Amino acid sequence: MPNRSGDTLFQLIKSLEKSEKRNFKLFVKRNSSGGELKFLKVFDAMDGMKEYDEVALLKKNKEIKKQQLSNIKAHLYKQILASLRLISDENNIDIQLHEQMAHARILFNKGLYLQSLKVLDKMKEAARAHHQLTYLQQVLFFEKKIEALFITRSMRNRADQLTQESEEVNEKVSVVNKLSNLSLQLYSWYIQHGHARNQKDFDELKDYFEQHLPKQLTRDSFYEKLYLYQCYTWYAFIRQDFLQYYRYTQKWVDLFDEYPHMLAVETAMFTKGMHNLMGAHFDLMNHDKLKEAIKKFEEFTKHPLVTDNENNRILAYVYLYTAKINLCFLQGNFTKGLKLVPFLEKMLKEYGPFLDKHRVLVFYYKIACLYFGSGDNEKAIDYLNRIINERADLRTDLQCYARLLHLIAHYELGNFELLEYLIKSVYRYMAKMENLSKVEEEVFAFLRRSFHVGAHALRPEFEKLLAKLKTYERNPLETRAFSYLDIISWLESKINNVNVQDVIREKYLIQKVSN
Repeated sequence: MPNRSGDTLFQLIKSLEKSEKRNFKLFVKRNSSGGELKFLKVFDAMDGMKEYDEVALLKKNKEIKKQQLSNIKAHLYKQILASLRLISDENNIDIQLHEQMAHARILFNKGLYLQSLKVLDKMKEAARAHHQLTYLQQVLFFEKKIEALFITRSMRNRADQLTQESEEVNEKVSVVNKLSNLSLQLYSWYIQHGHARNQKDFDELKDYFEQHLPKQLTRDSFYEKLYLYQCYTWYAFIRQDFLQYYRYTQKWVDLFDEYPHMLAVETAMFTKGMHNLMGAHFDLMNHDKLKEAIKKFEEFTKHPLVTDNENNRILAYVYLYTAKINLCFLQGNFTKGLKLVPFLEKMLKEYGPFLDKHRVLVFYYKIACLYFGSGDNEKAIDYLNRIINERADLRTDLQCYARLLHLIAHYELGNFELLEYLIKSVYRYMAKMENLSKVEEEVFAFLRRSFHVGAHALRPEFEKLLAKLKTYERNPLETRAFSYLDIISWLESKINNVNVQDVIREKYLIQKVSN
């Protein structure tokens, strides 16, 4: 698939499969009368481009004036969406319910109230079965509207029934809305800052979580449970309570075993849950469980729910290869992980416009860590520069640790003329972002000292720093640094004069034998 440009119409056209393009052409011919349509010429021109070039498009189609192009493109965009709607997945519950509501409104406008109510009854049944509370609200609101205009039933308690149903649904929607808001706010906090940085972060997060978690929970619906588990997942993850993080990601995934029919409705949510479950196994260093989860998820990526939906396919690829890289980190197979890089680069190039900046930056950091761990510091710096030069206002934590790893990579290369400037620059940046813990303070102090220590005396200095940092490993306010950068393994590699991956590999093999 060729590169996608930032032009929205171009992106849409390049996302189309061959069958969808063929369907669009048939749709246009059925719904237009004679003559070669200008918007079809624009479609063909864009379809043949690797990158969007408006000048080339106009040059090739001289009958189209520049002033017309904006309107033609807008019309073409709508026509493509209309053609896609005709061949959309009829198993999609949102589309089904939306279509049923449209039919009910058409019948209502015709004055066929009883027929409209029959459609609404079917819609209500489907909405309840799939826990679609907002559609239930729409149905009940419409039913009340019809009852107010036309006496349809002999049931004397019809008004009471509709009122009670509406109140029950509204209460459930209110709880789900509060939980989804809390989940989103916690996730947003993480995307902006990363893990909790200090006691102030811990206290503020705890207060916010307790204040906004709804007190009256029934736990009797899919979405209430889903968003509740997500809230606890993000809360535990931000605080680096990885055991609690694992427990709630497992509940999140298990929810789809409890409600198997919801897998088709919320496929993206399931893939996100699996992503977090694999992440929890990584954080807890559960090598075997991570391998099992990867195997299970890789099988799932072959399911039609994934292969037939581009959004699900992209998410699945991103999460699967993130987990595979994490497994390489745990096993000390950094060189093996580097074999994934060409594929990842191709994926990032192909799907770049469909990936959020946060996910791209995470990939760059993981790739940089693979190169650093295998001893290729220059390539590590190349990828770290992509993060450092990114102006996006997110993941300040990633920006900080990218700079710290960038600094250490230059230290490894012996670029001492640059280091004095970098140490001051990175220290100021991390202090400004409130990202300096005792671990980082010790690392900076060591790097400053090392300028004045001869090469023969460096090993004892590495040993002193290692001993100091090990005292912080179990401190919840200090473990943040170890989550982003395995500084302990780096120091051990310097002391033993081997690559970082060799140290981690040895730890993995020892743990494997002991288990």
